[in-house]
Amino acid sequence: MTFVYKIARTKQEFNQIHRLNYKTFVEEIPQHDKNEEKMLVDKFHDQNTYLICVKDSKVVGMIAVRAKRPFSLDYKLHNLDEQLPVKPSKPCEIRLLSVEEEYRSNGRIFFGLAQLMSNFCLKEGYDVALISGTTRQEKLYRQLGFIPFASLTGSEEASFWPMYLTKQTFDESLAGRILKEPVSFLPGPIKIHENVNAALKQEPISHRSNEFLLQMRSVREKLCSMTNSKHVEVLVGSGTLANDVIAAQLAVIGGKGLILNNGEFGSRLIDHANRAGLSFKKLEKDWGVPITETEIKKELGTGHYTWLWAVHSETSTGMLTNFQNLKEICLSNKVNLCLDCISTVGAVKLDLQDVYFASGVSGKAIGGYTGLSFVFHNHDITPNPSIPRYLDLGMYANHDSIPYSHSSNMLEALYEALKKYENDDCYQKIKERYKMIREYIEGLGLQILTPPEYSSPAIMTILLPEHVSSKDFGDDMALQGYYLHYESHYLQEKKWIQISCLSSHEEKQMLKMLRTFELLLNQYEIVGEPSF
Repeated sequence: MTFVYKIARTKQEFNQIHRLNYKTFVEEIPQHDKNEEKMLVDKFHDQNTYLICVKDSKVVGMIAVRAKRPFSLDYKLHNLDEQLPVKPSKPCEIRLLSVEEEYRSNGRIFFGLAQLMSNFCLKEGYDVALISGTTRQEKLYRQLGFIPFASLTGSEEASFWPMYLTKQTFDESLAGRILKEPVSFLPGPIKIHENVNAALKQEPISHRSNEFLLQMRSVREKLCSMTNSKHVEVLVGSGTLANDVIAAQLAVIGGKGLILNNGEFGSRLIDHANRAGLSFKKLEKDWGVPITETEIKKELGTGHYTWLWAVHSETSTGMLTNFQNLKEICLSNKVNLCLDCISTVGAVKLDLQDVYFASGVSGKAIGGYTGLSFVFHNHDITPNPSIPRYLDLGMYANHDSIPYSHSSNMLEALYEALKKYENDDCYQKIKERYKMIREYIEGLGLQILTPPEYSSPAIMTILLPEHVSSKDFGDDMALQGYYLHYESHYLQEKKWIQISCLSSHEEKQMLKMLRTFELLLNQYEIVGEPSF
């Protein structure tokens, strides 16, 4: 039996909620008067967020979350805050927990709704949830983690326990214990392996110690080996820092540059260049449209260019640039090639020979923790006093990549993460995951933005049907424990959603995610556009 869990957003779903509300709180629990329409619209309907369970387009279970005071319990307990044994900073109330009678036998939907509620409350930042729990289902509420804290309220026919729920009480409950860990299909951070996590927790050592120096050398040697680069500097900061460092170096060599742009991160390279005061021209296409070799050769032939800067894997679209061809073009035109490889170091087998500069990070495909970035180079670099100290690549090169304070914990975690690159199996597994997921998604009739020959195996961009909001869809997937990439503003504007293939999930987990994706998509097709 297959159920879909989601947030209610359409008129069809709300009408079914009103009918289920009537069946439960008029016919079963006599709290309200009967009416001919057999629909009960909650008095807080406009303030409620309804979390629902759907079977074959029918709402069979629901729970409402509301955060606006006064709560229902405020009217029943005049000193509610004083009686609460916990002091919340952002409370909410849970109301209207209801499941169609025919689906109550095994508790599956109750637990599913409870887990959905827990995920939603955490996402919204609620730290305590309050409920008036009917005495008829006291055992169930306790299994969900709710704890009574005051005297009974209501009438003899309909009695209720004031109850509260925190993350701790939920985690310790039966529902919390059976809750599965979320499965991430984000481009970063990816799933952290235990050995990497354990390395991060080791006692820190001084970045001026010989032990740290030896560890840094090992990390740099491994990074150079896996990318066929002569040198790499390890910086404390994000990929943005690495690209700012590259921009500072380009300002020193001078001359005119060419920046390729067909996505969000190409636009960011332009911003880096502008902030560094570089002289450059842009070669731009619409997002997801490849810039051809012919176009690049033609542009380089029109002027005296010194450097070319491009994104290897444009995460915003899933497009992969053929940088071997770029290298040949740049070599033949005596142009220095610079690459943003932030999304491909560790995801795609790289050969950075003849690349002037390339950036990378620890927290994406490599599977270390976010916080370290890399600048690869194949030529010697010396310090330059005209560059701000933190951006001066020569300072790193001249001090074994340790010119300033460094984190031994971050470096140790990175060292452990790099051990999986003793062979090329990681790259092959990413390709296999990409192929499997892409075939399934296309089998649903959905389009992947980039054709296979221009696609990165690290991530794919899915074009949802016109009436489907990527934010709504992504939220619903997240509430069911599957994290897709959709929260970036540029994805929501274009109604795109992305699935990354970087984390090493078992095939069974991927199939469950894809099946949930399919069922949710079908529900969106049935109920149509949101009514608000």
